[in-house]
Amino acid sequence: MGRDTIADIITSIRNADMDRKVTVRIASTNITENIVKILLREGFIENVRKHQESNKYFLVLTLRHRRNRKGAYRTILNLKRISRPGLRIYSNYQRIPRILGGMGIVILSTSRGIMTDREARLERIGGEILCYIWVLPGMKEQKWIHEGLITESLPNGMFRVRLDNENMILGYVSGKIRRSFIRILPGDRVKIEDSNN
Repeated sequence: MGRDTIADIITSIRNADMDRKVTVRIASTNITENIVKILLREGFIENVRKHQESNKYFLVLTLRHRRNRKGAYRTILNLKRISRPGLRIYSNYQRIPRILGGMGIVILSTSRGIMTDREARLERIGGEILCYIWVLPGMKEQKWIHEGLITESLPNGMFRVRLDNENMILGYVSGKIRRSFIRILPGDRVKIEDSNN
């Protein structure tokens, strides 16, 4: 089974967004270049440049909403794959959905190339619905830091913690600790970050 190129670029951009990265690199193909042109034109990304590395071409995208921001922000760029290789979704121009009342876009593959829902309605043509893209306003997260003692290690990087105020909570390992495979054992003192979402 072949790779789903569109799902790959959506996942790459979403992961970069979640990791607060400024840039993301994706493989350069005809379809990814067309989708990236739409993202740039619609203002979802700041910049794009083509990069060659050992006879392979990549696109380096600069994410727009990460520049000059201080503090932690929730993910604001949302991408959702709709049509997949195992389940193709098609629509005529009259039934193309409107994302958040027109605040987001639908990217379609039509007989005249890849275009947005607005362009498809103007051209009066339908096609395969590739993905939805929308932006929610960035919201400041309020974070609370608690200290406590690990009482029990659980599968999947989770553990029980008795906080200094005697409350018991369930925590999990994330970020650099998880990527570095650092083990947390019962009896260790930890700091727990609780985002008030």
